[in-house]
Amino acid sequence: MSKKIKVIIPIPMDQAGVDARAAQLTDGFLPADYQVVFESVKAGAALGDSYHDTLLMDVSVTEAGLRAEEEGFDAICIDTVSDSALNALRSCLTIPVIAPGASSFYLACNLGKRFGIVTMWDEWFPLYEKTLTEYHLWDRLAGMRSINTRPDLEELLAGKEEVVFGKLLETSRKLIEEDGADVIILGSTTMHQSHGFLRERLPVPVLNPGQVSFKTCQMLLELGLTHSKHAYPAPEVPRHDLFHALVGA
Repeated sequence: MSKKIKVIIPIPMDQAGVDARAAQLTDGFLPADYQVVFESVKAGAALGDSYHDTLLMDVSVTEAGLRAEEEGFDAICIDTVSDSALNALRSCLTIPVIAPGASSFYLACNLGKRFGIVTMWDEWFPLYEKTLTEYHLWDRLAGMRSINTRPDLEELLAGKEEVVFGKLLETSRKLIEEDGADVIILGSTTMHQSHGFLRERLPVPVLNPGQVSFKTCQMLLELGLTHSKHAYPAPEVPRHDLFHALVGA
C-alpha cells in the first residue's frame, strides 16, 4: 500500500540545502510506492547551538507538522537528532511521528551494551543531554565526543571529506577504545555523508540516524502502529493558530 511521509528539516534553507538533506534517503532504501517529501521549516533557528535555537526548532517544527495529517501524509519524520517537537506533534496528531534520536538510541541499546555519540562540535552536546535524560538512557551512554568543527547545515560535509572524515574516525576510535562504546551513533542527520566511510573502518555498528528513523517509520506503518494517545494526549484547547502566527505562516 502506498504511503506518504513528510520529513521536516528544522532549519530554514533553500532547495539546494533541502536536496542535500534528502540525499540521506538513497534509491531503493524504502519501498518504491513510498512518497517521501523533504520540507524545511519556514523560519526559525540557524545552528541548533543554544537553548535559544532549540526553542525555535521546537516551535517551527511543530508548525511545519501540524497540517501533515490533513494534507494526507501517513507519517512524519523529524530530521534532527535533537528530536525537536516530537512530543508536541505526537500530542497533536494520530499518524506516526518519528525522530532519529530516539530511534537510534533504542536501536543502539538492542545492538550493544553502551553506545557513543560522535558529533561535529561541543555546542550540540545539550541536545543529547536533553533526550538522554528524557529517555532515561544515561546508563547506556559510553560517551559523547566532538571533532570541534563548526557545521554547515546546508552544504553538510561536501568538500570537507579529507579533513572531517579523518577526525570523525579518530574520535570514534577514542569512543570505542577509551570510553567503551560498542555502538557508534552519528550525532546529526547532517553527518550522513560520513556513514559509509566510518562503517567500513570501525569494528562496531555505526548508526546513521536519518536512515534509522526512515526504517523505524516503515516498520510502524507496515505494522499498523502509532504512538499511544494515552502517553501523548491531545490538548483540550488546541491553539495551532499561535504556532502558525509565530512562524509567520
